[in-house]
Amino acid sequence: MQTELDRDLRQVMDALVAPAGMMATVPFHRFGRDLPMIAAAPATLPYYFAHFCAEQGDKTFLVDGELRLTFAHTYAAARIVAGGLVAGHGVARGDRIGIAARNSTSWVVAYMAVLMAGGCATLLNGWWTGEELAAGIDLVGCTLVLADAGRAKRLDGHAHGAKVVLIEHDCLPAQGLAALTALGGGADTPLPALTTDDLATVLFTSGSTGQSKGAYSDHRGVVQGTFSYIAQTVNMLGVMTAKGQAPTDQPSTLVNVPLFHVTGEVPVLLQSFAIGRKLVLMPKWNAEAAMQLIERERITYFVGVPLMSYEIATHPDRDKYDMSSCTAFAAGGAPRPPEHVARIREALPGAFPLLGYGLTETNGVGCGNLNENYLAKPGSTGTASRPLVDMAILDDAGQPLPSGKVGEVSLRSVCNFLGYWDNPAATAAAIMPDGYFRSGDLGYLDEDGYLFIVDRKKDIIIRGGENISCVEVEAAIYGHPDVAEASVFGLPDELFGEVPAAVYLVKTGAVLHPDALCAYLREHLAPFKVPVKAWEVTEALPRLGTEKVDKRALRTRYTSEWEEAKAAAKA
Repeated sequence: MQTELDRDLRQVMDALVAPAGMMATVPFHRFGRDLPMIAAAPATLPYYFAHFCAEQGDKTFLVDGELRLTFAHTYAAARIVAGGLVAGHGVARGDRIGIAARNSTSWVVAYMAVLMAGGCATLLNGWWTGEELAAGIDLVGCTLVLADAGRAKRLDGHAHGAKVVLIEHDCLPAQGLAALTALGGGADTPLPALTTDDLATVLFTSGSTGQSKGAYSDHRGVVQGTFSYIAQTVNMLGVMTAKGQAPTDQPSTLVNVPLFHVTGEVPVLLQSFAIGRKLVLMPKWNAEAAMQLIERERITYFVGVPLMSYEIATHPDRDKYDMSSCTAFAAGGAPRPPEHVARIREALPGAFPLLGYGLTETNGVGCGNLNENYLAKPGSTGTASRPLVDMAILDDAGQPLPSGKVGEVSLRSVCNFLGYWDNPAATAAAIMPDGYFRSGDLGYLDEDGYLFIVDRKKDIIIRGGENISCVEVEAAIYGHPDVAEASVFGLPDELFGEVPAAVYLVKTGAVLHPDALCAYLREHLAPFKVPVKAWEVTEALPRLGTEKVDKRALRTRYTSEWEEAKAAAKA
């Protein structure tokens, strides 16, 4: 049964997408059909930055420790750096320019500058090892990498084809990005004219095939993805205004998710230009520091992986802080246990929990569940985002299934990525001829169109919003000369949702302690990919009739052992 909020949201959105409405759509022909595209959206990200930074002007945009920049100041800094990239470093249209750095004002300005210079912003995972960073750089052919000291040091000794230029944090962009303008160029340097079809971004995603894939998008996809989020925000604002509950303060949010992830890039960073939202950067997650910032900066909206809002809700000192300004605690990137929903609402009565579902390949766009609707259906990720998303549950043959039937969650919209860089086989497997992106998630739609995720088709672990490819970790384990067999799977975890674990068999006569194996893996994998627990076995791993390892049986057995060990430790 649909709620009153459902009806209110539909009514407001109907007005927004009407022919004269703010979010009216026009057709864009792709995959042999017309896809809806929001007409008011600008063609490219540089135009988007210029328009909204001028419109927002002197409003505070970035708060990074002691640094505070307005929208106008941020754009001016990015314009100078863009000129330096073009004139001093020879950046041309379509060049993949890597960014490998932690969240900071310098990251934001560098990202804007790369796009304004005509480059394709390649968002390298800041948690990767040097080996992984080098592989990502060479996969997409980066010509230049903007790296902070920590990531640059990791890259030392790892061959790759890019020039590395250092950027600094904790200072104004003029100092932090000085190396990008040192060779010439500036605010007067002509910048290239771009179109909607120019490449905009490459983001990396882990899937069942092992090594991270580079999902690339054009300006149309990223801008339309951004406007999809703006449409949801304007929709909710319309409902609140009709009830006399329109907010009066400047919207603001903590940035505690990495900007190299699609959640940090699109709904958090890019959406903020249009809605005039202040971004308060957190270089490292800490629940109490987050509560202090919510109070000090009058944060209105919180977003992070599910464990973050849960840590705030269960923190013993939460009542010490005035968090009344924050009326929404959103989550994405991983499932949120239904029991957390009620706990957050109880602990933070002035705020509602929210949940979003989208993927790197959809530029974060998919569906969402919020406020009373989320409380009514806490196990659901919500309904498809209007007016752009066409969501279907498909069987293995690509045919749609009726409500209540479990199949693969598939999304089609103008926001979707174009493909995986230099990987036509993976692209063809993910994007159907009719344009549906097959997510690898298994779920069903209820009678009201609400999506429920029940399992995953892809062999991945989602640890606190980070995708971990089991195949990739298994390949790293097999890289050890003493390993004969190995299998990697996820274990349930209260904070992260899942954590990686491994079972392995050594070669005859070899000796390899689990701690030694994990120490070896830390040399080759980012820390979040290293198993939290490794079990050595003395017999061959169980097999299915197809001769594949029976991962389900292993997960069931070792989950039980894991839970028993944790219970014993608490006793």
